[in-house]
Amino acid sequence: MSQRPPVPEPLPHPVVDNHCHLDIARGDEPALPVADALASAAAVGVTRIVQIGCDLPGARWAVETAATYDAVVAGVALHPNEAPRLAATPGGLDAAMAEIEALAAAHPKVRAVGETGLDHFRTGEDGRAAQVESFRRHIDLAKRLDKTLVIHDRDAHDDVLEVLGEEGAPPRWVMHCFSGDADFARACLDRGAYLSFAGTVTFRNAQPLRDALAVTPQDRVLVETDAPYLTPHPHRGATNASYLVPLTMRLMAEVRGEDLGELCAAVDANTERAFGGSW
Repeated sequence: MSQRPPVPEPLPHPVVDNHCHLDIARGDEPALPVADALASAAAVGVTRIVQIGCDLPGARWAVETAATYDAVVAGVALHPNEAPRLAATPGGLDAAMAEIEALAAAHPKVRAVGETGLDHFRTGEDGRAAQVESFRRHIDLAKRLDKTLVIHDRDAHDDVLEVLGEEGAPPRWVMHCFSGDADFARACLDRGAYLSFAGTVTFRNAQPLRDALAVTPQDRVLVETDAPYLTPHPHRGATNASYLVPLTMRLMAEVRGEDLGELCAAVDANTERAFGGSW
């Protein structure tokens, strides 16, 4: 079993990890018990978490966890790479979407519909129609239930914006693990998005992503882990967890030329607006 990265210096102001998968184990690292993960995060100033479910078991788990822990709210959806698999069975996508809607409507701590969107990296041409159908249905659900839409976009920038333009974005939507350049950032911001930056912004080869961060207004910036993935430098490749958010936040403040405490306070407030209020 690999060694978990050391605990970084605490942040001067609390922030929210707005996209985390507390239920997912990575490699030979078991998932941390939720209470331990929350405690280690809170000790460095990451006091709240948005737990994201990406399939039906994960969505159920997210709702149960949010109901159990005050520091957690949930997002529920079918990941875009789930959509083609479900659509391959007659009625499979319909049944899964019906359960996602029931979960999203059943508990006030379900704040988001997501992560949904498009993934052209893992899904080929034969699965893209199912992804688009699923994405459209999640957008509609977010608008009908007044939930925040959380978007997964991998190698699909133009198509994501095209579908959003056709369907109309909900009042609150987040580009999870933003992966574009400054021009794409501006295109998303012009349409009302919050941009969420993960550990990828710290990677040495990620200058276009840092350029995107630099042009994002302070009131639209969010931070996330996507744990257990995307661990920030200098621990890239290790298992990620919410307690490592300070590494990403410090780099973000440096890139933006802003005081760390001021940026943390802004990110904290932005996350509350983006996800429909405090918890």
